[in-house]
Amino acid sequence: MDLDGLGVFYREAGPEDAPAILLPHGYPCSSYEFRNYMPRLADRWRLVAPDFPGCGYSDTPEDFAYGFDGYADFLDRFTMRLGLGRFAIYLHDFGSQIGLRLAMRRPERIAALIIQNGDIYEDELGPKYAPLKAYFRDPTPERRAALGEAVSEEGFRDEFLNDVRPALAERIPPDLWRLHWSLMTPRRREIAIGVIAGLKENLAWFPRYQAYLREHRPPTLIVWGPQDGYMPEGSARAYLRDLPDAELHLLDGGHWLLETNLDEAVALTRDFLSRVHPGSP
Repeated sequence: MDLDGLGVFYREAGPEDAPAILLPHGYPCSSYEFRNYMPRLADRWRLVAPDFPGCGYSDTPEDFAYGFDGYADFLDRFTMRLGLGRFAIYLHDFGSQIGLRLAMRRPERIAALIIQNGDIYEDELGPKYAPLKAYFRDPTPERRAALGEAVSEEGFRDEFLNDVRPALAERIPPDLWRLHWSLMTPRRREIAIGVIAGLKENLAWFPRYQAYLREHRPPTLIVWGPQDGYMPEGSARAYLRDLPDAELHLLDGGHWLLETNLDEAVALTRDFLSRVHPGSP
């Protein structure tokens, strides 16, 4: 797609007139993370997963605002161009905060939320956040440079394997880190470091995300892999503070559930959406 001069790669499955599901990806991934999930739901729903600017196969323009607001604005324009009026949204990793910013702008367009390992509760951040917390407390250039050490092929491998037990790690293909590292450029690496550093300012948004959930109470499915050093079980249960009616399922998996627990995630999604955002059989 040419979106106002920006070349955007996206994956789509399902009939154009079916109820829509928007799938913004996490870091350090792309729409590739949804490659197996989308066909399994395409008989009843229209699924759309874009690569954010500077990620995957989308362009990396110099004049784009690479931050949470810029990405939310991109999602807004992208969904408008595709004619997605009302849709469910899959919230994962940093896509969760970007998706929630879009939801806060357009609450009338949000039919439901599927939340999978996306954190918005500061008191439940996992132990892998320790280097980031050190930067947040003292954001020196030296600490920022240290954050960049994780933006490497080995760092990507660690992001994808995270804290899952060995038997589950065997199900996670090396394509994930090798593909996404091969798509990195020096400019994209700078962008990634900037987005990671920008998580400090994003913490101030956490109460605003929570307020949106309390006020609007969208139908919500929480499907979570607690073997996650960034977002453990407590990060999932914290959503029940603001969404007491949400459906919570803790699976035997970690941050990248769609690699290790696809069948369970699809079954839970189909059951949930058939009730709150149904598509014709």
